[in-house]
Amino acid sequence: MTTRVQKGGGLADEVKARIEEVRRQVATVESKPVMAELGRVERVGDGVAVLSGLDGCRLDEILEFPGGLSGMAVSLERGEVGVVLLDSDRAIAAGDEVRGTGEVVRVPVGEGLLGRVVDPLGRPRDDGPPIKPVRFEPIERPAPRIIDRELVTQSLQTGLLVVDALIPLGRGQRELIVGDRSTGKTAIGVDAILNQKNSDVYCVYCAVGQKASAVARVIDTVRRFGPIERTIFVIASSDDPPGLQWIAPYAACSMAEYFRDTGRHALLVTDDLTKHAAVHRQVSLLLRNPPGREAYPGDVFFIHSRLLERAAKLHNRYGGGSLTALPIAETQAGNISAYIPTNLISITDGQIILEPKLFNEGHKPAVNVGKSVSRVGGKTQFKALKDVAGSLKLEYAQFLELEVFTKFGQMVDARAQNTIEHGRRIRAVLGQVHSAPFGLAAEVALLLALKELVLTALSLAQVEEFKRGFAAALVAEVRAAAERVESTGQLNEDDRRELLLWLQARAKQCSDGAAVGRDAAA
Repeated sequence: MTTRVQKGGGLADEVKARIEEVRRQVATVESKPVMAELGRVERVGDGVAVLSGLDGCRLDEILEFPGGLSGMAVSLERGEVGVVLLDSDRAIAAGDEVRGTGEVVRVPVGEGLLGRVVDPLGRPRDDGPPIKPVRFEPIERPAPRIIDRELVTQSLQTGLLVVDALIPLGRGQRELIVGDRSTGKTAIGVDAILNQKNSDVYCVYCAVGQKASAVARVIDTVRRFGPIERTIFVIASSDDPPGLQWIAPYAACSMAEYFRDTGRHALLVTDDLTKHAAVHRQVSLLLRNPPGREAYPGDVFFIHSRLLERAAKLHNRYGGGSLTALPIAETQAGNISAYIPTNLISITDGQIILEPKLFNEGHKPAVNVGKSVSRVGGKTQFKALKDVAGSLKLEYAQFLELEVFTKFGQMVDARAQNTIEHGRRIRAVLGQVHSAPFGLAAEVALLLALKELVLTALSLAQVEEFKRGFAAALVAEVRAAAERVESTGQLNEDDRRELLLWLQARAKQCSDGAAVGRDAAA
């Protein structure tokens, strides 16, 4: 009996000690009221929902649904809130409780995203470890003020000879890539990313409504040939909810702005804004907003202008960083006067127009040089390129005009025939395969060969032989001159003379090799 009393007494002391410990913990907790705004789902479907009871909801506010699902408020009406869902709507039903968070959509930014594939909310879509961001930034941010910007004076090399020579781009510019389906629009944007492998530009590729297989090819190309360690892939494929596709360009822009705001340079390729506009139209019609031209809502111009205006070159007092935007738009039957392409052309600083006819004839990149323009890039072009490409656009335009007459069997004089033959060699030199961008020195050397008529004696087949392995041979055989052109962006007389001699010798080698081949065949 004594033993039982002692055990009972020990247990009572332990319980008392536990109670005292809980009381001390409770005493240290600061209790304060927590306010939560709750609403109900009235109807849901096709990636959108209409809620009631959220009178204090803000535009772009994140709302929480049961099961950890989320949506974003995009329409505020009296007694109703229109929401675009950022997750699947299969687990959401009418009558479900919804909670307001008071926060807008934010995405992670920082070096931790480099080399990663993420969705528009920054959630990993690859097999890598969890992302460690520097901070979270809202997807909607005001564009830099005019007084905070600097003139666009630095060149952004794309590695595409036809672009760098005839439609040059600058860091901080907004250049639209527009053309029909399957004409090489994505290839131009990807080649621009690949060419930054040896530069200081950070790249962000944003896919909106693209097929997963097409996106996988882009990622694989950059992984094999480009700066994968300085590239972020923001993916909202055609299988994703409309909400993710809608916020994708803004999220990608915020990720790219981090590098601009820290005094570095960034390139944003958005593929493509035509599908983004279609998603915006879909969401607006489902939420019963008034339609306008081609059923697009009245704010379709504003959703793209507020996005593209964020691309800019900042003043040196803000670090001097830049964000260059290359948005892509798709046309139907080459109609660049359609609603969305017209809007984007009016917003951007120029456009690169691709034509199906050129593409089908095998001229790649299929750039229509006459219609394409860069309104500010000419001031940023390297002096070496400007010196050797000064009259190239005019010569090419004359050739295209004369070529039309020859197709109808018109007789031309010797001078016109020389212009046509020279133009054909210009077109052959401007042709370029995908994922093989040229360095500055190789571009300057090729344009020098055109300017000095080095290729006149070569057939078109020999011109292709002349170009094969050109960049590697240039570095191997005239390394010093090539490195000086790359580092300074200028072409002095000594380097010009050395490059010209090398070009003439290479052309002679191609001509002699063809002659030997003909003799052997005979």
